[in-house]
Amino acid sequence: MPELLYDHIIVRYGELSTKGNNRKDFTRQLTQNIRRRLQDYEKLTFNTLHDGLFIKLNGEDYNSIKKDLLDIFGFAYFAGAIRVEKDIEEVKKVTLQLANNHKAKTFKIATKRHDKSFPLRSDDINRALAGNILHNTELTVDVHEPDLMIYVFVDKDFVYVMDEKVKGGGGYPTGINGTAMVMMSGGIDSPVAAYLTMKRGLKIECIHFASEPYTSKQALNKVLTLAEKLSKCQEEINVHIIPFTDLQLAIYKYVDEPYCITIMRRMMYRIADEICKNRKIKVITNGESVGQVASQTPESISVIGKVADTLILRPLCMMDKLEIIALAKKIDTYETSILPYEDCCTIFDPKNPVIKPKLDKCLYYETLFDYQSLVDECIKNERIEKISYRDRKREEENESVF
Repeated sequence: MPELLYDHIIVRYGELSTKGNNRKDFTRQLTQNIRRRLQDYEKLTFNTLHDGLFIKLNGEDYNSIKKDLLDIFGFAYFAGAIRVEKDIEEVKKVTLQLANNHKAKTFKIATKRHDKSFPLRSDDINRALAGNILHNTELTVDVHEPDLMIYVFVDKDFVYVMDEKVKGGGGYPTGINGTAMVMMSGGIDSPVAAYLTMKRGLKIECIHFASEPYTSKQALNKVLTLAEKLSKCQEEINVHIIPFTDLQLAIYKYVDEPYCITIMRRMMYRIADEICKNRKIKVITNGESVGQVASQTPESISVIGKVADTLILRPLCMMDKLEIIALAKKIDTYETSILPYEDCCTIFDPKNPVIKPKLDKCLYYETLFDYQSLVDECIKNERIEKISYRDRKREEENESVF
């Protein structure tokens, strides 16, 4: 029996369904993100529903589109669907063929009847379709853990039949909550923080502090590679590269060693804060996890963060390292993050950093040198790299040709 081909994709909103009067803004952003991501599939057509989105394939390849949809935030699940006329006999034919196309022993039918005027209720439809499969195959019903789930959605004009639900990214559509500046070190934590930031509806830019020649070009390339991997969730990412060497050397010249990391982090936040103000970015995010290192104790976080007017969010603050590593592996940043190229924090890492810094001591150390002119010089000499998912995708396609 020939395999049935999906002719539609149904996207279900999930968390967006809890929104009130501003729900249309969230669904508009999600639809825009999906359209942008799928722009290479020129035959697709879109139709917005109350609690989801219909995508008509018009011959486009479902499996290729499926891979792209997995990287988009803002919906609960999607499913390839077969559109059927609103005739129970036609629906029986399609569901029977689906059952025969699967190597399953047990099955279950689940019907959602959006059109309440359809003459059969959901339970009646379930019984009719299940009875037909039982009569014409060797499959049996298992309502708890079936090998095959067949979903039936009765809409206003058609019935849609599905045999899988693919979990979406969840969260909110990237960009609906504005933009965040992610402090990107190149380690394991900050790319995970960036991913979670996008998941909560914030588009991201990244800021990286480079201390050449003490840090290598490979360290910077590692950060750009991480940005490339993350760009699949929002198409394009600006990476702000800050020449940090002179400021960092001044810190280690004038500040007692235990306080060097604390003062260095305060300078980083000053720079990030100023750039955010210039670009009208309302949020800074980072990969800090409470207690993980000396600069991430509650006392350190408090003292360091006081220099910034911009709101600071810490997506990983209550996660342990194993949880962070697991998520890094899931989003494919872990192997890049562990490449042995050190960033500016690890190159100048003091042996005995203070874990409970005092604000008055920080203020005293900062009077010992003209840090503001060095901060201004860092901002003046910043370089912005635009990382594009679409450019990377074209490069990979060209490489595969040759």
